[in-house]
Order: sequence, then C-alpha cells, then structure tokens
Amino acid sequence: MKQAEQGARPSMGLLNLNEGDHKYQLTRHAPSEVLHPFVKHYWIVSWDLTGLEAYPQHVVPNPCVNLVVERNNTFFFGPSGRKFTYLVRGKGCVFGVKFKPGGFYPFLRVPVSSLYGQPMDVSSILDVTASAMEERLLGDGDDAYKINYIDQLLSAHLPVEDAQATLVSSIVQQIEQNREMLRVDDLSSYWNIHKRKLQRLFNQYVGIGPKTVIKLYRLQNAAEWMEQGLHCDLVKLSQDLGYHDQSHFIRDFKSIIGSTPEEYIHSKQPNSERRGPMN
Repeated sequence: MKQAEQGARPSMGLLNLNEGDHKYQLTRHAPSEVLHPFVKHYWIVSWDLTGLEAYPQHVVPNPCVNLVVERNNTFFFGPSGRKFTYLVRGKGCVFGVKFKPGGFYPFLRVPVSSLYGQPMDVSSILDVTASAMEERLLGDGDDAYKINYIDQLLSAHLPVEDAQATLVSSIVQQIEQNREMLRVDDLSSYWNIHKRKLQRLFNQYVGIGPKTVIKLYRLQNAAEWMEQGLHCDLVKLSQDLGYHDQSHFIRDFKSIIGSTPEEYIHSKQPNSERRGPMN
C-alpha cells in the first residue's frame, strides 16, 4: 500500500492492513490550504484482482463523513458505529474525500446525524452530478489532476469556518490520541463541558455520540495490538481499555469488530455485514 504523506503509515481503521498491501493500492493526499479546516485528506484506492479471488477489506470506521466516488455509487456517507466491509474484486478504483470530524457540518448546516444510514446525493451540496464526478475522478487522469479538480470543486463551495466545528474536531483528536480517554466523563472533565452539551455537539457536528466515538477508537486500538501480537492477555487488555468487566469488553469488541477477541486473534479475518468505503 502506498502512502502519499511522509511518516508512519496509519491504519485509520483498516483491519489486517499488511494483508491488504497485496490486494490494492491506497494513497492519501493533503487538500489545499483553504480546505484544511474542513478536509482531513483525499484517498484513492485502486486494484486489479482480475482472475483472482475477491478480497474483503474490513474497516472500523472513523467518526468522519466521507464523499465516496465510485461507479454508480457516489454519495456523501455519514459515520457509522460499527465495522463494515468493502469487497475488493475485479479491477477498479474509488476516490474519496475524508472530512475532519465536524468538518462537514459547515457544508451541510443540519445535524450530521441525519446522514446515519442515509447517504446523501452529491448534488445536494455541490453543483455537480454524481456521473460527472465519476468521469473526472475515476478516469485516466493522474492523481494530481484529480486532486486539483476536487480542490477547486470544494473551494467553490467553501463555507464559513465554524468555531464549534473546530472545537469538536479537537475533542475527537483528543479521543484518538489520548488512550486514557475511556469514558464520556473523562471528556467532560478535560474540556469542562457538560455531558449533555457534548452529546448535542456530537449529534450536530459528528453524527454519532461521544461514547460511540471512544468505543470505536479503543476497540480499533485493541484490534491493531492483537494483529501486532502485542496483547494475548485479554484480561489485562480489557482493563487497559477501561473495562472493569471482561464480558463487557468481549460484547463491545464483537459488536464493533464482528468476532470475539479470542476469535480475532486466531483468525485475523472477522466476518462483517455491511459494505462501505475504505479510507
């Protein structure tokens, strides 16, 4: 898997990342400076498995809206609270825009939770049809051409920066980077924001609640540690993740990842029930 940006390659929720290296190519690209308050990065996935078995790439979602440009399936997708699978097969390409947590709300101007399970047509936000975007972003042009096109398209619809969106993005970044953040109470104390206000902010700007966001990141951490062989003591792992009851940890892990921790350690290929974007 190729990485456009320098530094360590983050999985960003892609399970069994090393195996995926051999199945497809993924690059991530920075947006133009004016889009930095809103867009985390662009991502491009391409593959050629002609004559080979299809590969199910399992993904633990990040709390972000994605614009996914795929043949006959181009939409804005809101964040999800559970793992999904993208079935990589044949030959193809997908282009995506990953918005920062809270970064899509200034474009949308209604609660991002309204997108939960309800993908939105691109023409609702951008002055372009899905088919036109597919022709530009899935055609023969090189990556630089495609990035310039989407930069210009989003910049033409640039909203006013939103201080609350910036705050929410910082809160989510704190959850992601500080593994001591295990409960909504921890967030409430750290940011001096009442839990009910946090719930309202996340409903409006993120689309899923702070408890779900914490759970997604912590269980993503757990899956990555298991893949790297860093945790075989599941009792200690559950305690490190803030669970006082191992059975609660097992239930949460299975609800997000699709298998029990023990099954995941042995198989590294959990089952899934949904289909969605890689990013």
